[in-house]
Amino acid sequence: MTTPPAPPRRIQRNLLARGEQRVLQWLCPRLPRWLSPDILTALALASAIAIGAGYLLSNLSAGWLALAVAGFVVHWFGDSLDGTIARYRQIERPRYGYFIDHSCDALATLLILGGLGASPYLRVDVALFAVVVYLLMSVHTFLLAKVSGNFPLSHLGAGPTEARILLIVLTVAMGWLGPDFGRLAGLNAFDVLFTGMSAVLVILFVVQTLREGRTLAAADRGNQTIR
Repeated sequence: MTTPPAPPRRIQRNLLARGEQRVLQWLCPRLPRWLSPDILTALALASAIAIGAGYLLSNLSAGWLALAVAGFVVHWFGDSLDGTIARYRQIERPRYGYFIDHSCDALATLLILGGLGASPYLRVDVALFAVVVYLLMSVHTFLLAKVSGNFPLSHLGAGPTEARILLIVLTVAMGWLGPDFGRLAGLNAFDVLFTGMSAVLVILFVVQTLREGRTLAAADRGNQTIR
């Protein structure tokens, strides 16, 4: 049997991190024993399907956006607690958990943003651009975990929880303002907003890649000098 590599250091600097951790630690001892990390991960994935379905069904009625909003709450519960409860109960499976959790996160992102792109509120090309940018940032994070041992869970002070809150607010605004809000030259206000946020993340990817590249180049030169 090969020795599993040391897990990367989780770095969480999002705005709500401390408050969220207090809530999660309060919930852990109160969860029933049958509610395992695997069940919580499956619950998060099922809620992502519900979110995407809510957006898709909003073509029939804006009332279906309520399903998406409820799905985000359930998704937070499952996605935030699966790893937390494993650490609390000391039943961690570092390689399995890392692989399954992040695979499900990628699929959940496709389901959610794909559903948005199939709704009347966001163009499909804008939604797919957001998916690509999410995957770009994911690759960046996984590479950092490999080369530096650091696994950042947030960027620009925002992590998954802040992203869910923003999407809930935008979903409510979509239902309130309608799909034609701010429409100009084939784009509505939500198209412009999602494109802008995605562009900011692309810039962040480039800046952080250049910065980390310089750090790694200096470290490698230092190692060559020592040898």
